Amino acid sequence: MRSIVRVAWLSSIRQPARTGLGILGVVAVGALLFDMLLLSRGLVLSFRDLLDRVGFDVRVLATDATPLTGPPIEHATSAASAIAALPEVEAVLPIRVRDAELASDRTARLQFIGADPQAKPMWTLVEGRDLVDEVGVGSPLLVNRNLARTSHLSIGSTLPLRGVCDEDHDAMPPVTFLVTGIAEFPFDDAAAATAAGRLQDLRRLCGDKEDDRADMLLVRSNPRADSDAAAAGIRTRLPELHTVTNDQIVERFSRVEFSYFEQISFVLATVTLFFGFLLITVLLTVSVNQRLGEIAALRAIGLSRLRVMIGVLCESVLVVGTGGIIAVPVGAVLSLWLDGILRALPGIPTSVSFFVFEPRTLVTYAWLLAAAALGAAIYPMRIVGALPIAATLRREVVS
Repeated sequence: MRSIVRVAWLSSIRQPARTGLGILGVVAVGALLFDMLLLSRGLVLSFRDLLDRVGFDVRVLATDATPLTGPPIEHATSAASAIAALPEVEAVLPIRVRDAELASDRTARLQFIGADPQAKPMWTLVEGRDLVDEVGVGSPLLVNRNLARTSHLSIGSTLPLRGVCDEDHDAMPPVTFLVTGIAEFPFDDAAAATAAGRLQDLRRLCGDKEDDRADMLLVRSNPRADSDAAAAGIRTRLPELHTVTNDQIVERFSRVEFSYFEQISFVLATVTLFFGFLLITVLLTVSVNQRLGEIAALRAIGLSRLRVMIGVLCESVLVVGTGGIIAVPVGAVLSLWLDGILRALPGIPTSVSFFVFEPRTLVTYAWLLAAAALGAAIYPMRIVGALPIAATLRREVVS
């Protein structure tokens, strides 16, 4: 076996231009294939990680609509109290998301998140103090970096806002907020302007129409239980509401909203693998046709048909294996560039990644390249196996 591999190695390095071209082609094909495998599940994995980092594993909604797109939960305070009393639940956070505008600039819109400051927040404080720390402050406010930069805000700045809650929002008086901190909000995109305040302050922004409503209730299950047990308890206590776990949300998004990326990655991976297969098949076929006399001579001195065919397969494995190994870091660098382009699209949270590595991706990548190496060697192996020794040697001598 070692002699077969050595012959394959010598045959490859004897024509460095052809071998180098084959390796470069495999690097290009392999890098794109690796990126498509990362893309096929990357958004699902990243979205799941994003949901987990928020710190709540169950969401309670008024209907089965996508979160923040359906009707609000009526009597949210009593619903949150009933859920918080369940032994499977550790914490409940009612939230309400509405639009607001700067009182000084009617064209400057922002997203206002109203939440209970006593519960663990869904955002990450970067600078300053959180809402719950501001005892005695009339209307504390957290802003993200974009809003702080565009409105020239810092800790201690005041910001008059007017709620954009209905068609008559012009008649609503502005509410002046005190900026107490700068925070990162998990679902912000690159251009988002987001602020967070207390629920009672959001109701002041929008008037009585927002009294005791919430878009959703974020629930953290008890560490001694799990999200499924907490969701089951909530469904029993409040059957009129729709309760979903993070696992169910991810499963729905992967089946519906994110299925496009899985489909396009499958198509591109298939096309890429096919062209890689054609490239290696052509190169091996050319190499074999150029060495027919040599192969016939090896057969004539006693080298078996099987050993010669295995030698062709070894050439394919050497080219594909070398190119495939180099393609992994090339693909990783390429995925960072592509990920930056996709994450800059409007509406895409900056904390989401489209290309996410998981160990099974590398296993799948290796299996696909191995299949390509084997498939590309079939036709050249067939040429070698059916080679007529006497006729080939006679033709070589005459030529």
